[in-house]
Amino acid sequence: MSEDQDTPTTDHDYDGIREFDNPLPTWWLVTFFATIIFAFHYWIHYEFGGGMDQKAELSQDMAQIQQLQHNHPASLDTEEDLQKLAGSAEIISRGHDLFGAKCAVCHGPELQGVIGPNLTDEYWIHGQGRLTDIALIIRSGVPDKGMPNWESQLQNEEIRALTVFVASRKGSHPVNPKAPQGEKIAN
Repeated sequence: MSEDQDTPTTDHDYDGIREFDNPLPTWWLVTFFATIIFAFHYWIHYEFGGGMDQKAELSQDMAQIQQLQHNHPASLDTEEDLQKLAGSAEIISRGHDLFGAKCAVCHGPELQGVIGPNLTDEYWIHGQGRLTDIALIIRSGVPDKGMPNWESQLQNEEIRALTVFVASRKGSHPVNPKAPQGEKIAN
């Protein structure tokens, strides 16, 4: 009990309970005052210093997104644009070379399907088999099925060439095709 008697206390006494006069730890006081200083500077910056509020930041970010969408050539790909490319033997040849280098491991050299699905039949797991659907799948990938996102690795022209090549091989009936997967799509 002598320890308690030597400990400084305040003059508060309630039902025999004495309040000790323990100072707060230094680290706690430093943190407390640092937050007050930070809050003051934060308030000055956003109230008087020209700092953007959330609405201004959102407007700026939305304008940037719209600019990127406007400048992104992929947003210009339509079924008609890709159909025009389908008549070019040079683009189909380039797509064949890219397919052999990037896609044949999973889809097979004749697009017959190995790990990935058969790309020559009338069955599609994703999309309806249209050129824009094929391009979207190549760009975005199918991560849950193991297909990578090729947009970050290939240029737009390469994705278009791959799209046209895959579409040109529909109905080619390769040897030993993988069993149909997905839904049958009427062409």
